[in-house]
Amino acid sequence: MRIATWNVNSIRSRIDRVAAFLERSDVDVLAIQETKARDDQFPFDRFTRLGYEVVQHGVNQWNGVAIASRVGLEDVRTGFEGMPGWGDPLAPEARALGARCDGVRIWSLYIPNGRSLEDPHMTYKLEWLAALTTAGRAWLAADPTDQIALLGDWNVAPFDEDVWSVEYYEGKTHTSPGERAAFQGVLDAGFTDVVRPFLPGPGVYTYWDYTRLAFQKRRGMRIDFALCSPALAARVTGASIDREERKGKGASDHAPVVIGVS
Repeated sequence: MRIATWNVNSIRSRIDRVAAFLERSDVDVLAIQETKARDDQFPFDRFTRLGYEVVQHGVNQWNGVAIASRVGLEDVRTGFEGMPGWGDPLAPEARALGARCDGVRIWSLYIPNGRSLEDPHMTYKLEWLAALTTAGRAWLAADPTDQIALLGDWNVAPFDEDVWSVEYYEGKTHTSPGERAAFQGVLDAGFTDVVRPFLPGPGVYTYWDYTRLAFQKRRGMRIDFALCSPALAARVTGASIDREERKGKGASDHAPVVIGVS
């Protein structure tokens, strides 16, 4: 089985590229983030024509997550236990969607950005990751043999090698000690970054800003990850980052991350 995660930065703007990627990549399951679409705006028919079942969770023009699968789509869950909300009044955002695909519990996750180190959104981000850590630990405690994939845009670069310039990001989001500790908390709960062993850094990125020719100058970040439970991590046979999808007209600012599972 081939499983991928991709922040598409608007499914309505990128649906042609997403469909072409599915056709050429032979991916069985795709976790999608930042769909930026309500459910009634999502192009379900394009996935159906390609042989994929798809479920989407979107409430407005922001955020949004989806899962497309050609190997089954069962036990769909919107959000996870204890997931904090945002706004006034507080409400859960469309940032987490889970489904069982051929025995694997797939989670498509779009972790909050944080905005700045002093912004209330940063507190929300850290609380969100803490809640995910608690939920993940409980899932593994309930069934240590469960096969779980936490896939998505984590908006955290866990190590210095995951950014093109440590100095550039000093004092900014994504690389602060608190964010890195929160990401490490998910790993400490029992999950493994299954991509890094196959694609070690430095210079291995999944995101490049649209401005200042960042992609062409190789000024990127590694912020998209596949974190797997022990039972699933043991089955991973390879990983790749599809840089081709960051090239050309109409590209997302993220590239798909793909893992192979035996």
